[in-house]
Amino acid sequence: MKYRERFDRPVVQEDVWIPTRDGRTRLHARVWKPADADTDPVPALLEYLPYRKSDWTAPRDAQRHPWYAGHGYASVRVDIRGHGDSEGTPGDEYDAQELADGVDVVNWLAAQPWCTGKVGMFGISWGGFNSLQIAALAPEPLKAIVTVCSTDDRYDNDVHYTGGAVLGIDMLAWAGTMLAFAARPPDPASVGADRRLPMWRERLDALEPFLHTWLAHQQRDDYWRHGSVCEDYGSVKAAVLAVGGWLDPYRDAVLRLVEHLPSDRVRGLIGPWSHQYPDRGLPPGPAIGFLQETLRWWDHWLKDQDTGVMDDPLLRSWINDPVPPATSYDVMPGRWVGDHDWPSPKVTWDERPLGTSGDPGAPVVVCSPLHTGIDAGRFFPFGNASDLPPDQREEDGRSVCFDSAPLEARVEILGRPRVRLRLDSTTPRAHVIARVCDVAPDGSSTLVTRGVLNLLSRHGRERAVEWTPGTYEDVEFELNGIGYAFPPGHRIRVAVSDTYWPWVWPHGERGELRVQPADSALLLPVRQPGEEPPIRFEEPEQAPPLPVSYDAPAAPRPERLVTRDVATGEWTLEVDPNYGGSRTYPDGLKYEESARETYRVRGDDPLSASAVSEWTIRLRRGEDDDAEVVARTELRATATDFIMDSRLEARANGETVAKRAWHRTTPRTSG
Repeated sequence: MKYRERFDRPVVQEDVWIPTRDGRTRLHARVWKPADADTDPVPALLEYLPYRKSDWTAPRDAQRHPWYAGHGYASVRVDIRGHGDSEGTPGDEYDAQELADGVDVVNWLAAQPWCTGKVGMFGISWGGFNSLQIAALAPEPLKAIVTVCSTDDRYDNDVHYTGGAVLGIDMLAWAGTMLAFAARPPDPASVGADRRLPMWRERLDALEPFLHTWLAHQQRDDYWRHGSVCEDYGSVKAAVLAVGGWLDPYRDAVLRLVEHLPSDRVRGLIGPWSHQYPDRGLPPGPAIGFLQETLRWWDHWLKDQDTGVMDDPLLRSWINDPVPPATSYDVMPGRWVGDHDWPSPKVTWDERPLGTSGDPGAPVVVCSPLHTGIDAGRFFPFGNASDLPPDQREEDGRSVCFDSAPLEARVEILGRPRVRLRLDSTTPRAHVIARVCDVAPDGSSTLVTRGVLNLLSRHGRERAVEWTPGTYEDVEFELNGIGYAFPPGHRIRVAVSDTYWPWVWPHGERGELRVQPADSALLLPVRQPGEEPPIRFEEPEQAPPLPVSYDAPAAPRPERLVTRDVATGEWTLEVDPNYGGSRTYPDGLKYEESARETYRVRGDDPLSASAVSEWTIRLRRGEDDDAEVVARTELRATATDFIMDSRLEARANGETVAKRAWHRTTPRTSG
């Protein structure tokens, strides 16, 4: 990593309040800009998040915002309404108020005397989401965005549902996380000591767990269509640089965006990365000079400079070379390839039947133990040591597997594989999960990609259609996109299961699937090998890091711990999401964070499934400035209903500021 300490234009930093259209609520912003911007205006770049610029994202902000400012931009970090140091109360994620406020911020930035009137937006995850969504509202000054690890489809490619199935692991975990995050107080250094407690109480009184809303919408309805850019790609007028990583659950959005947006104002980039900016150096690498790459984008679209960025291939992708299974890789071997069209004429479909054609034989019965999926790895890999799926042999043993013959030549795939299954279900409600694995000659099994289909949603995510047992149907569904090279001598395995806990919440009834292999197939997007023009990136460069000290935990615990109660047959997965732990900031703020997720299920009882998220957050700066938030969220289900219980306590200097508790039930319409 190279740290850039001096720039051609010296940088200044200031905090400002930005008004919104309601005339009552102001958003708190931090602005880094060239010192001479008042006399030599510059374009503005906006990152707009609920994650608190004063502490949680401050180390990451210090890497990039001053760097952009040093290269001739006003780089602006804004806390969303009701979060961090901004006024107002928190709302639902990406709600109409958040997006309207975002438009107000864009217009305000464009009107400042230090701004040329042109604005860009960027962000990862939440900030990548709302960059796309605000671009779809098309405020005139917004000319370009960089959206990283985000989605264009809030229903089928987010933390709530996948393939029409309830995401057990992040539906609960992220709702619990956001309950704790939204309950954090503003910083008295920004809002004033006298305003802090009233602002905090106002937030706490307005809180409602996201989980209630998410489970109230189990099909794709207007709630999920809001903010889903895939509903109308034509609404996006700004130029879009879409960036993802093969280990990030949102990478498919990059493929869809480069397919559906006009090719003269979109580019896609997918590397081997996890849910992180590609310059941070977190596993797996290789990291790239991402800030320099985005600077080419900004200079082209916001300064009208010829940087050659639009001469790059429409889609630049990393093809992973085969690796033995592991839960982390420092560097993923592979190579960059470029495609000037998507879908690419270099990619053709290779259909591989799962059985012998013309020989129907007896159907194969799929009835997996309910803890199948315990080795799925983290839904959101962040670069931690236990994020990725381990050797899949145990999972394969809990599934029905279809193996190819040993490959005679290297097979490279790029895109979203598909699985077509002719099957019957013995119950009206069921799931089917397919994993594609690379099986080495020694038998080790590396997960390549996977996909889920809730059979209730096989005719569309907008409605739930129960299965008629005793009836065979052909179902086809996409797996997550991937760039991967299977080597000669290895086998391609398709592993089929009907459970995948805790990623997928099990249906309330237990049955089995019957699959006809001869009428079923794996469809691989095979990319033809050939000479590739070189694709190169600069080495990572950032502004100097914020001097934050990170504290080792007093009692270290495993990030992911699986236990089995042999007597009861209960399996437990305990997860420490490890977002950063406890740290001390240069201004003396001590930020302490502890989280634990617990998932339980018995191998024979789908109604035994339960998920719990527990959070404790403490912020201290001296003896008289001590705030603490303790939150717990639990999800379980009966045969007919989901049951949600949440509680929250906030304390200031040891005294309770607020105590909240919620109990909700909602019918299981699709989950």
